[in-house]
Amino acid sequence: MPRMKKEERNSHRTLQVVDHIRSLILNGTLQPGDKLPPEREFARSLKISRASLRTGIGYMAALGVMNIRHGVGTFLADGPPQFGTASLSLIGALHGFQPWQMFEARIILESHLSALAAERGKQEHFAALAEEVAEMFASMNSPADFLVHDLLFHRIISQASGNPILAAIIETLTSAFYESRRRNVERSAGMRESAQMHREIYRAIRARNANEAHNLMEQHLRMAQIAQGMERPTGRGRSPSVPAKKHPRSASAA
Repeated sequence: MPRMKKEERNSHRTLQVVDHIRSLILNGTLQPGDKLPPEREFARSLKISRASLRTGIGYMAALGVMNIRHGVGTFLADGPPQFGTASLSLIGALHGFQPWQMFEARIILESHLSALAAERGKQEHFAALAEEVAEMFASMNSPADFLVHDLLFHRIISQASGNPILAAIIETLTSAFYESRRRNVERSAGMRESAQMHREIYRAIRARNANEAHNLMEQHLRMAQIAQGMERPTGRGRSPSVPAKKHPRSASAA
């Protein structure tokens, strides 16, 4: 049997780590938020070097499955899964994704997720949404805090939709937007209007009015798209019209 090349051996060991951790997740040994065994002990159980183990763990961290906390340990991810904003940025650079295309994807997905949240959401989701709306109104003097509560509001809606696949996709998109917004958040405008729109979305979801929740979320995100200057270029077709009756300005934090 021919000997494997070094690259093949490294790949094999990475897959060995991934497969082992996957089996621990599937049989219930590892739960979301659990800490992995100490590195030395874990590597010995797999009969691989600690360097190979670190490579495998790093691969899973890049996929969003693991959280590495330096000086503390490595933990199985807890909370909404992500497909990896770094991977999304790399794919976007490779295929020429445009900001307006990313926003268009958000509008399509989140509008439908809001409708699903109205149909499937539980009381704990409604309570969490109400809390984030209250925190938005309390954060008017701190755009950075407002942005965090804005992100959490959208995350709760995706969780309330009851579809973890769609929730994972939207988590990746909103996380990518958060990274770009975080850098110039102090210039955000219209936070009060945005908070009011979030409150209306929450009320529609709580009232289980799927149609209204869908339309309000679409309106909110189209306004945020314009506020952030991410409209579809006119040379490729006109941007969708935006209703002007309510909230003529929307915070660019959305």
